[in-house]
Amino acid sequence: MGQFRKWRGPLAAACGWLISGSLHADTPAQDLDDLLALVTDAVRPIVVEHRVPGMAIGLIVDGEHYFFNFGVASEDARTPVTEHTLFEIGSVSKTFTATLAAYAQEKGVLAMEQPVTEYLTALQGSALDDVSVLNLATHTAGHFPLQVPEKVNSEKQLFDYFRQWQPQYRPGSKRTYANPGSGLLGVVSADSLGQSFSEVMEQTLFRGLGLSETYLRVPTERMSDYAEGHNSKHQAVRLNNGLLGNEAYGVKSTSADLIRYLATQMQLVKTPETFERALQATRRGYFKTDYYVQDMVWEQYALPVEKKRLLAGNSRSMIIGDHPVTAIDPPLDPQQDVLINKTGSTGGFSTYVAFIPGEQFGFVLLANKYFPNEPRIEALYHMLETLLPRTARETAVTAD
Repeated sequence: MGQFRKWRGPLAAACGWLISGSLHADTPAQDLDDLLALVTDAVRPIVVEHRVPGMAIGLIVDGEHYFFNFGVASEDARTPVTEHTLFEIGSVSKTFTATLAAYAQEKGVLAMEQPVTEYLTALQGSALDDVSVLNLATHTAGHFPLQVPEKVNSEKQLFDYFRQWQPQYRPGSKRTYANPGSGLLGVVSADSLGQSFSEVMEQTLFRGLGLSETYLRVPTERMSDYAEGHNSKHQAVRLNNGLLGNEAYGVKSTSADLIRYLATQMQLVKTPETFERALQATRRGYFKTDYYVQDMVWEQYALPVEKKRLLAGNSRSMIIGDHPVTAIDPPLDPQQDVLINKTGSTGGFSTYVAFIPGEQFGFVLLANKYFPNEPRIEALYHMLETLLPRTARETAVTAD
């Protein structure tokens, strides 16, 4: 990584934001100016409309890493955002949970095609006998609710809930996005490895991937780097984890670590072979939806991708509804000319990550304010139209 520069640019003039960037020293100055202007144009509408205190943008362009940091991590302390500021990443956490499952499979202690109850024997005799580990990883278990029911307040009550749960459709026939399913995937994966979820994630997975600033429990010495979140009413909030929260939405990370994570996905950064195989396994395509191919948590769009398709695939209706899927048999191997993405939110934070392996392109947006998915997708698409115009196509969306 090259030199560190600070700018006072057009966004700062409009919003009072500090803008800084960590860039490659060998990138021509005009290219850096153009990239800064592009990023600024992409995020300005979000800042103005949603009163975002701070945002970290990470980019991989032609394999090179760039960081653009806007605003403050804390409005009271006026601490500037950097690429080492910790943000809650919400449901992007699920991609790490899926990677843990794939890692457990690589270690020979978990098989995706086996029923959940093969590994959680306390649930044997329940409807989960007919739900595979892969169903949990692809949101096709048979319809869990979006959240763990409020009346479930203990581990005993949680297992009672799973024992009594009944599917609303045949596993593998529809997709329903749900935290309980992703959470159960984390429980199964950690149990198969003989460790607690927090322990195996922080000590094995994060560190095995070379992620030194990614946590479930932020260490005391890093709390000063943990951004203050803001809800839609602009009240200061931070995550209060519920049951299965760590497994489904509890990770905190930085733009520096998430850019590295995307780089490892594209094999631009080498990791130990077991982890590399696990990452690739999460990008196999298992089900076709109306808008994208469902991998293990990741959502995969064919190129060129229409903006309306990308918006529809990340819409509220895709989060809260049941959507028919078609199984892909045999599953697709990891693809290069596709856009792969995942959104994430908590009460006070917004996240969006996307990458295109064949273009060595990656995008990370982290903000300490909750706002809907649509402006996040708009920001990415604005950059694609300029940086990779062949990957973006403005046409009407149709369901295949």
